[in-house]
Amino acid sequence: MSPTDAALGARLLQRARQAIEHRLGLAAAPDDDAVLGDRGACFVTLTRNGQLRGCMGSLKPHRSLAEDVAANAEAAALRDPRFAPLTAQDWPGVRVEVSLLGRAEFLDEKDEAAVLARLRPGQDGVIFFNGCQQATFLPQVWEQLPAPRDFLRALKQKAGLPADFWGPAVMIATYPVQKWREPA
Repeated sequence: MSPTDAALGARLLQRARQAIEHRLGLAAAPDDDAVLGDRGACFVTLTRNGQLRGCMGSLKPHRSLAEDVAANAEAAALRDPRFAPLTAQDWPGVRVEVSLLGRAEFLDEKDEAAVLARLRPGQDGVIFFNGCQQATFLPQVWEQLPAPRDFLRALKQKAGLPADFWGPAVMIATYPVQKWREPA
């Protein structure tokens, strides 16, 4: 029997929080959770005072959802290269968000204008590929970059490319997300 969306979200948030607290020496390791035993891919985002404090995740389901959420929570707290690792003293006031990714689908469009016309602001997570370079933005990033052109330009920069870059090797995939956030 699968849990409801709300129950699933509560389990994912609890597992993420417990995994971080365990790594910080504040709690025991999370128990096994058979409900989260199927493969899944998620991102864990941490905020403090409304500001990003860490975000790490998986684009493909390659381990159980229980393992994926715990590993990504630990990575967001301790290994996001944009931030110093969280400490037990930093932990109070940190808010956890878990985004469960659906299956990514490649767009058939090959030119930038056609891709821009297909993107759905506020709905699509987007992966930009150019050979070995890739970057993704969760749908939540549309809140800061609501115009598709700005969103795609920032995504190309995240991939290490100029904002105006486009080439024959570019591929775009989109994916849906279910997300849950701890209350403030």
